Amino acid sequence: MTPEQLQAVEEFKVLRGMEPFGPFVDLLVSPELMNRVSSLGEYLRFRSALPPRLSELAILVTAACWHQVFEWEVHAPIALAAGLSQETIDAVWAHSRPTHLEADEQVVHDLCIELHNDHKVGPG
Repeated sequence: MTPEQLQAVEEFKVLRGMEPFGPFVDLLVSPELMNRVSSLGEYLRFRSALPPRLSELAILVTAACWHQVFEWEVHAPIALAAGLSQETIDAVWAHSRPTHLEADEQVVHDLCIELHNDHKVGPG
């Protein structure tokens, strides 16, 4: 590895507490890009205004929409631990509208579905 790649690995380990995994390994081709993608993900998951239950729901809807098994397998257990029901998680993977959603979960789910299906979000 180049010195830049080694530095990027060290920065990833400090930020995430683990070695680069999954898509981050491939992103090491561009160490700067890997660090920026990792930082963006860390911000969106851990420092944005959404509580983990809702950010994980958005991640799962996206993973299901794009048939991203790796992303799904990483985030489904996190979503369960964050408070989403197994019923909701299973419905999202099956591309069914989950029943018994909390009001905030319904908003996140519907917004993500609309964005993925229509490539835009309507007013209101």
